[in-house]
Amino acid sequence: MLMSTYESRLHDVREEMKRQNLSGFVVPICDEHMSEYVGDYAQRLKWLTGFGGSAGSAIIMADKAAIFTDGRYTIQVRDQVDGKHYDYVSIAETSPIAWIKTNSNEGDTIGFDPWLHTSDWVKQAKAAAKDNGAEMIAISNNPIDAVWNDQPKRSNAKLTVHSQEYAGKSSTAKRADMAAWMKDTNVDACVIAALDSVAWTFNIRGGDVDNTPVPLSFAIVKNDGQADLFVAPDKVSDDVRAHLGNQVSLHDYSALTDGLSSLQGKRVAVDPERSVSAIFEALETAEAEIIKLRDPAVLAKAVKNETEQNGTRAAHIRDGAALSKFLRWASIEAPKGGQDELSMAAKLREFRDQTGVLKDISFRTISATGPHGALCHYSVDEQSNIAIESGHLYLVDSGGQYLDGTTDVTRVLAIGEPTAEMRTRYTQVLKGHIALSQARFPAGTSGGQLDVLARQYLWADGVDYAHGTGHGVGSFLAVHEGPQRIALSKGVQAGTGEPLVEGMILSNEPGYYKTDEFGIRIENLVLVQKADIDGAEGEYLEFENLTFAPLEPRLIDISLLSPSEIDWVNDYHEQVLAKIGPQLSGDDLLWLKEVCSAL
Repeated sequence: MLMSTYESRLHDVREEMKRQNLSGFVVPICDEHMSEYVGDYAQRLKWLTGFGGSAGSAIIMADKAAIFTDGRYTIQVRDQVDGKHYDYVSIAETSPIAWIKTNSNEGDTIGFDPWLHTSDWVKQAKAAAKDNGAEMIAISNNPIDAVWNDQPKRSNAKLTVHSQEYAGKSSTAKRADMAAWMKDTNVDACVIAALDSVAWTFNIRGGDVDNTPVPLSFAIVKNDGQADLFVAPDKVSDDVRAHLGNQVSLHDYSALTDGLSSLQGKRVAVDPERSVSAIFEALETAEAEIIKLRDPAVLAKAVKNETEQNGTRAAHIRDGAALSKFLRWASIEAPKGGQDELSMAAKLREFRDQTGVLKDISFRTISATGPHGALCHYSVDEQSNIAIESGHLYLVDSGGQYLDGTTDVTRVLAIGEPTAEMRTRYTQVLKGHIALSQARFPAGTSGGQLDVLARQYLWADGVDYAHGTGHGVGSFLAVHEGPQRIALSKGVQAGTGEPLVEGMILSNEPGYYKTDEFGIRIENLVLVQKADIDGAEGEYLEFENLTFAPLEPRLIDISLLSPSEIDWVNDYHEQVLAKIGPQLSGDDLLWLKEVCSAL
């Protein structure tokens, strides 16, 4: 009997494990930079199992295998991965480390790639295996890479300069701030491993990861403001070299270990959350003193300066006009039939391209109708693509990358006549979205403390959603950016406890998902700003809305809205019309006026 593609790949990996005397091997979705979205060469879990989500991992043993996902992918993983070969495991219930502790046996040797895991993960996994008499082993020859014959090469996209016109602050000034921080913390150098941190620090961008304009690169920044940048040399043009200046020394991407070795005896700051185990191993071998501290670019990057704030406002108005044109087109064409998830996503990309300044989409568009809408991170392809049919909801979560900002927005359309249940759930989601958008809170409040505002109306009806309510967003960078989040303080969606700070951008995206039937999410981006409250005792913050595109009036049950919530919807649509209307003309403008009519 012939083996399926994924069964054959699993067999080949197990044969390679035998050659390397391994009892097991851990396969994460990750790259050497602990990135959420990775280049094609690093899509090892997808190649092995068929799972196309952005978060997950697998553990392969000689006689069993398990795939681990969070609540966003409960349904998707079962659709894409064969349950005959993999046990489906919820990370919220059993982590990969807990699984190792339960499923390893005395004498087992379980391999891991030290360039794909954090140092803390390695220590915990080693301890879990040791309890059973097993051993976790760092290996230099990844078994997936050894048998993946047509594995893509790393991208060779050229670096570009992200000018101060958009960045608002020079790389020299950013590195000077880092140098001052290092002197205050008594360290000689810091390792910058996260791709968006490197791009932000040096005001460079790249094309090595789909939809995220970053170059594959590492950096070591010294406490005098000088730096070593590790990137493939043929990707660096003379313009980029001139931009970097003589304080930045260029080295080949593969020379990072040598660069780390040169830090012998130095006090070196390394971010344990964003740096792989191999970096720690190299520094330990060099006898450097490792100081575990958060990458200094992380918070500085999250707090947008005035130039970045103004840029993202402009980007959102431009993007909102493109989305509004699409929503009008979809409201007319989708009910006629002949459209599907792929054609809808392509049409939306076409409208964004018409702006003339779109650099890329900010993530793969979630274009989902009917039951696919219930997969909150669904990714359509030729195999999963289905037609848009009357009686269903259509959910589209999408965004654009522009030089002046990154957008991320979700809207839902009713195709044909929606059911009462659809309208109820949409309105409950909208009420939560409104409550969060109107929040005022004292400085020092974390996103985790605000999350319940968005869920309260769903909870009151005994339902919920299995994802965070908000994530940080970059400035012509990663669409998911830390350290801030709006998320529950439990399970894999745990909030970080990071205080929200003026200048941070987050999403506001509550949702509801009914398995096999429909999905709803309403997402705008918001900017944290100071709240001007007469008589306030202390500093208070609030959100400025950034996203402008009409809601779906046919899904709003006005009887469930309070007078103040109706006022919010009407005011929001007035703003949409005022900001987006001047970008439209003809039938597009007439449609926008109609859909933005007062409730």
